[in-house]
Amino acid sequence: MVVLKELFGTFSPSSAGFFFMWLLLLMLIIALAITFERLYAIYLRANVNAEKFMAQIRKLVKAGEFKKAIALCKSAGPRALPRVILPALEEAESQEMVDFRAVQNAIDEATLEIIPELNIRTNYLAMLGNVSTLLGLMGTIYGLIISFKAAGQTGGGTGELATGISVAMLTTLMGLVVAIPSIVAYTVINTKTNSIIEDIDEHAVKLIHLLTGSR
Repeated sequence: MVVLKELFGTFSPSSAGFFFMWLLLLMLIIALAITFERLYAIYLRANVNAEKFMAQIRKLVKAGEFKKAIALCKSAGPRALPRVILPALEEAESQEMVDFRAVQNAIDEATLEIIPELNIRTNYLAMLGNVSTLLGLMGTIYGLIISFKAAGQTGGGTGELATGISVAMLTTLMGLVVAIPSIVAYTVINTKTNSIIEDIDEHAVKLIHLLTGSR
């Protein structure tokens, strides 16, 4: 409780380290905004049960029901895997003889469009985590400078010495408060994004083989 009181007190303009604290708070707000936006985009909008979805697609393709397979992809909305295989199904449905190269190009084009959408802004979380740690270190050095300056004064400068140590410790703490969640969020989101991309690669290849052998 005392630590929290001290931590909040450093945001006052009268505090020696208030500039570092407000800058770190701004970085925390940005990191939280990116985290919530990316979690929603990856886990709710882009994610799909790949095995279950592709089992339905394979069943429809084997039965020659390309229109139903296309409709199923469109009903999935913005989810990543359906968006990638939709152009391939449309290409296969429009041709009497399925051309491997045409289907491959359709999937590649869709993949190149979707992967940047999956990765957008995620790397900023890693950057914010690293920069906040360094900014906390800058606050630590600034606090130590205050402390050493006070220690070198005639008469001791006990008050400034304590102030400098407080600034050093609290800016370090605030830097870690920003860095740890940012790095954890980056790891979680990046891992899920890579999983979605791997599903796209795996099932796109399987679909190409199925389409080019289905007619």
